[in-house]
Amino acid sequence: MNILERIVDTKKTEIIARKMNLSENQLELIGDYHRVCNSLKDVLLQPGSSGIIAEFKQKSPSRGVINSSVTIDEVTSGYALAGATGLSILTDYEYFGGSLADLVKAREGCPRLPVLRKDFIIDPYQVAEAKAFGADVILLIAACLEKNQAEMLAKKAKSLGLEVLMEIHNAEEIEKMNDFVDLVGVNNRNLKTMEVDVETSVKLADKLPAGCIKISESGLSSAKTINYLKDNGFKGFLIGETFMKTKNPGEACRNLITELGENAG
Repeated sequence: MNILERIVDTKKTEIIARKMNLSENQLELIGDYHRVCNSLKDVLLQPGSSGIIAEFKQKSPSRGVINSSVTIDEVTSGYALAGATGLSILTDYEYFGGSLADLVKAREGCPRLPVLRKDFIIDPYQVAEAKAFGADVILLIAACLEKNQAEMLAKKAKSLGLEVLMEIHNAEEIEKMNDFVDLVGVNNRNLKTMEVDVETSVKLADKLPAGCIKISESGLSSAKTINYLKDNGFKGFLIGETFMKTKNPGEACRNLITELGENAG
């Protein structure tokens, strides 16, 4: 059993417990369930957008603890002040140290920024949960979903006003795309070897469906790399570890965005 399979197995158990604690009908009574979402797609297309989707992630299976000395409030407010286009919030606790409370705090602290709930979504309940606790966008990981399952979850998200980011790792997973997907993310990390290669994004760029906003994920740490990806049609750049491994993630984000602006000029 690989790491993704272990995570999904754990997630199935978690979902059962969460449903018993708070039903989907109860989720619908939470205030943010009826909030109009911010569009990540729209802001990525705005002239002058940094394209940076800055992530709050305190640990990961591949790196262990990345940064346990910073809070969700200081990091996300720092990202917002730095000029990030959107936020990515890990809500998986077992493997990434995240929580739905982090999602709520990010939403409250940065009301105008699009917020992505980054988790291993395999059940419609999690989609409703994402909306209720303040997400604007959900992540669907093609590697852990069947094609019909991915479509069902994406359709559910759209019915709630959420946008959908479908994450792929290879050409075969492109077949799991559907008409309800707004953004496509290419994860440069090989799930089998855990190695990262930015050329994965470049190689898949021309194979991705027309009309989807392209986002590159993992292994992004320099303005040079981001500009290279921009030249290959990418509009968004999801960055977490590069920022989170520093003492001040918000400052690291600002420095990168400043460098991007200087290069553009």
